[in-house]
Amino acid sequence: MRIAVIGHLRHPVAMPFMGGMEAHCHQLVRALVARGHDVTLFASGDSDPALPLHAIAERHYDAVLPWVEWHGTARLAAFQDAAFGLAWAAIADGGFDVVHNNAMHPALHAWAKRDGQPMVTSLHVPPFDGLADAVHDHAAPWLRQTTTSRAHMAGWWATPSATASVVHNGIDTMRWAFRPRGNGRAAWAGRITPNKGTAVALDAARLAGIALDVAGPIDCADYFRDEVAPRLDDMRVYHGHLGGAALVDMIGAASVLLSTPTWDEPFGLIAAEAMACGVPVAALDRGAMREVVGDCGALGTDAASLARAIGAARTLPRPACRARVERLFSIDAMIAGYERAYAVAMAGARASSTASTVALLA
Repeated sequence: MRIAVIGHLRHPVAMPFMGGMEAHCHQLVRALVARGHDVTLFASGDSDPALPLHAIAERHYDAVLPWVEWHGTARLAAFQDAAFGLAWAAIADGGFDVVHNNAMHPALHAWAKRDGQPMVTSLHVPPFDGLADAVHDHAAPWLRQTTTSRAHMAGWWATPSATASVVHNGIDTMRWAFRPRGNGRAAWAGRITPNKGTAVALDAARLAGIALDVAGPIDCADYFRDEVAPRLDDMRVYHGHLGGAALVDMIGAASVLLSTPTWDEPFGLIAAEAMACGVPVAALDRGAMREVVGDCGALGTDAASLARAIGAARTLPRPACRARVERLFSIDAMIAGYERAYAVAMAGARASSTASTVALLA
């Protein structure tokens, strides 16, 4: 298939990834290419040049209009309108069989419905107003949605949706290779921001008496200064924004991963990546964490119960963690799920076109 993938513009689709959306998009494009599809990624120009990239903005918007200062403003809206407008113009002229939308821009849904363009949207976030309205107001047989977990699906639709399916995120098990033993330390990785709960992880590690390695970009400087930095010490160490082999080494070497979303996390990619290495997970019971971790971790609701979960998780067998990822969260399973959604969207467009032709001839 000829597939257009639209990336989110807040950050580049490049290592070191700012978050799960960028990591997912990067892996999606590479996996679709490996599957033999003709793929074009529409994203910021500072994304990975090794990808089949069509730049729709010179730089990601956080570099020029930081979200923390500009979100909700007309200027940031205009930046995104212009960039995604360029993407859609190229898609309209490009003869694409299907669009895989990884962005959150509402106008994309209106354009796809107007133009009869088959599109599958991966919903990476809870249903905030603008995006939720766009999804629900622009239904068509050629528009499909996927969510990353059953928990996430339930947040979008109170009853099962005929247009949506669950496609779990897939893990590169070659990159996130199995490690038979841990180093006795805990690990935490992600954007350092309140909804990722970095401070909760630090408190739980202190209560559990375990050393903790923390890595990730500082997304909220005030939170790092006021809540995270005061909790660091000789045993609980911040290593900066790691990427590539350095991040894999830190996570894979750990004896337990801490995952501490303080919002309804739609999936929790780092938890599955850690399990691929054989690392069990101690997590806050929010969003999809129970679904992702399953019997390869333990859950808590606050720092105290998470500290107890750390102790329970560390006793779990590492091979079982790896096996869970291979069974449920493989790249092949993810791509197969998306290919099914593409096929349904394309069939919906063909059926609608045929019905329109019949109506005109009647």
